[in-house]
Amino acid sequence: MRPFDPRLVGRIGPARRYVITTAALGAVTALLILAQALLLARLLSPVLAPAPLAEDGLGWWGRLVPEGTRALATGLAWLVAVVAARAAVTWLQERLAHRAGVRVISDIRTQVVDHAATLGPRWVASGEGASVTTVVTRGLENLLPYFVRYLPQLMLAATVTPLMLIVVLGLDWLSAVIIAVTLPLVPVFMILVGLLTRERSARHLASMDRLATRTLDLIEGLPTLRALGRERGPAARVRELGDAYRAATMSSLRIAFLSGMVLELLTTLAVALVAVTMGFRLVAGDIGIETALAVLVLAPEVYLPVRNVGTHFHASADGLAAADAAFSILDERAPGTQTESGGVAPSLRGRTLHVRGLAVATPDGRRWAPSDLSFEAAPGTVTVLRGSNGEGKSTALMAMVGLLAPDSGTIHATAPGEDPHLLADATVTVERATWSAQCGWVPQRPDLGPAGRTLSLGQRQRRALERAFASDRPVLVLDEPTAHLDSVSRAEVIEQIRTAARSGATVVVATHEAEMIEAADVVVDVLDARRDSEDHPHDEATENTAGGAL
Repeated sequence: MRPFDPRLVGRIGPARRYVITTAALGAVTALLILAQALLLARLLSPVLAPAPLAEDGLGWWGRLVPEGTRALATGLAWLVAVVAARAAVTWLQERLAHRAGVRVISDIRTQVVDHAATLGPRWVASGEGASVTTVVTRGLENLLPYFVRYLPQLMLAATVTPLMLIVVLGLDWLSAVIIAVTLPLVPVFMILVGLLTRERSARHLASMDRLATRTLDLIEGLPTLRALGRERGPAARVRELGDAYRAATMSSLRIAFLSGMVLELLTTLAVALVAVTMGFRLVAGDIGIETALAVLVLAPEVYLPVRNVGTHFHASADGLAAADAAFSILDERAPGTQTESGGVAPSLRGRTLHVRGLAVATPDGRRWAPSDLSFEAAPGTVTVLRGSNGEGKSTALMAMVGLLAPDSGTIHATAPGEDPHLLADATVTVERATWSAQCGWVPQRPDLGPAGRTLSLGQRQRRALERAFASDRPVLVLDEPTAHLDSVSRAEVIEQIRTAARSGATVVVATHEAEMIEAADVVVDVLDARRDSEDHPHDEATENTAGGAL
């Protein structure tokens, strides 16, 4: 896991502006910290010195803070002004950090959801849907500490630490050597703790994915459980999932607290080493009180940003892991290489859909499903696609409504006396919006939004089918429309499908049901085939064609 992910700056506009602003505020903060340390040395040295001060113990750096600030009234006025300015810069930094963090998270969420939509329902249904849900909800929320706490400290480490070390070197070279020798120990321990944190964060995110998948499964099945009177049955399971999530979160927080303690102890010992050395040298008279005070105030400021970087990095590690998962989703290649350069889709009313050699690779790339599928779906007919599970019936339907790009083959729309109009092939498609808008698409598990949460799967299917039949769209594409219905409802739906076809609609149905197959005008067998890396589906599969009119 990298301490700074350049993809956040390269892809997210608000992140770029925030990084630039944070760098500028870090430089201002460094100057204010320096002024505050020198003012404290000016104010305290006359009180602690055994004799009146005869010379400027701050050397060249004393020009930044005049010797007149040794006077209590003058010095306090300067100190109050510097502290107020530092508080104002910190407030502005926090405000900008929250705004930028929220905007960046919102932008990443939008990009992930939009890209997941372009990857298509087949990719989401392959098991990645729960991962997307986890990343864009709880996962990316953990990215906020990265912007609010970690990134500002990273900028301070790049500005305050070098500047303070240079100032200490100008004041007392021995103290600077001690700091320079002990300072690298902080990132070394950060790396050691980070190796453990990285593994824990990855396991935490994976645990969240698993818990989200199980929870979504329970929610999806809740309407069916409610219809059966078993909605309270999963309560114990939900409680177990909640306990598992709490344990995973506490494990991650435990590592964050322990890492902070390790870095705190290390920097405390390093500053103590400087202080003890300085005390012996003060007793021996090898260094002045004003110089010693300035070095003692500045020494913790050298370590503080680096220490905070480690502490806040581990606290925001879950967010970084989620961001990495989000970019992994964004790096997923969308199926096909189509461009919407085919123009506006023609009116499909009265046109026959010709599917020739249609093939789509499975998400794992090992098979064609379907493979080399060819058939015609004419207005006024019911065309049924039949085949075993996993052979590509649903995939073929999604390709017919423009939701999925074919890897091979073509889909044309033809009207009597006109040339065929290409809807899609492996490289070109018409505008999907104008194509899909003419299709009544009912998937296996229709999503009716919040209104459908209280309905069983069969009830949701009936309602989605009613909407499709009432839409008067020229093409109806139905995936397993009778799978979750009783015998009476099944007969009613089949009759509605036949009525829609008699009214002139082009109806294409994927089904296993014998009653639906018997009611079809054309039956098409859908087959899959093993895919070789260089092979076209024609090389292995037997061409799938219409089984004939019934």
